[in-house]
Amino acid sequence: MLTATLQTLWDASDANPVRQRLYDVLRHAIIRLVLAPGQALSEKEIANTFDVSRQPVREAFIRLSEAGLVEVRPQRGTFVVKISPQAVYSARFVREAIEVAVAKSAAAEGLSRRGLNELFELVERQRRCIGDEDFDRFYGLDEAFHQVLSFQAGHESAWRFTEAVKAHFDRVRYISVPDGTPLETLIDQHASIVRAIEARDPEAAERAVQAHLRELLISLPELMRRFPAMFDTTANGNPARRAAP
Repeated sequence: MLTATLQTLWDASDANPVRQRLYDVLRHAIIRLVLAPGQALSEKEIANTFDVSRQPVREAFIRLSEAGLVEVRPQRGTFVVKISPQAVYSARFVREAIEVAVAKSAAAEGLSRRGLNELFELVERQRRCIGDEDFDRFYGLDEAFHQVLSFQAGHESAWRFTEAVKAHFDRVRYISVPDGTPLETLIDQHASIVRAIEARDPEAAERAVQAHLRELLISLPELMRRFPAMFDTTANGNPARRAAP
């Protein structure tokens, strides 16, 4: 079953080298919890799953280790790293700083009507996911919203930097849909961000982004209580104490 699930993530039309495609697929699988926190990974099984040699798998494991997503334990094997609350807080801090700056810039300088319409359309497409309980699609549209905002504001590099640091944050986001903040709340927060930008109000845009990205900190302690096996709290202290902005 896991092999079949992983294979669905493999894009045969992707022109990137095998080692890059493997890294992308495994990173995606870890973030989407297809590969669960704490799960052992077999170099041989991954190679067989994608019908590749073990060398690109080994290289992908090294890159995932450098990204803090897997841990290589001598004489024991390679394991998906459990979610670190400290890493979540750090990623949220960095992401908020970047996305507040992007939203304020968009509000101050203005977005094209086409850009605003694209953002509003993403919000409405998210609303349509609620009735269908299509949580995978909701997550994808959530990601698209933040990416489109950065791109429409002319800050593509800001989005790429954010992507590089938010893996643990994203894993918690994925757990929280639908087990954390109600989807309606998240969608309304997206709408508030776009309305503030449309109104050319940088301060309102800042408040809207802060409220949205801090929502996860509100739900994190409860998610840790409900899914303790997914989290590593051995060196992170009390998460509730750190939840305040």
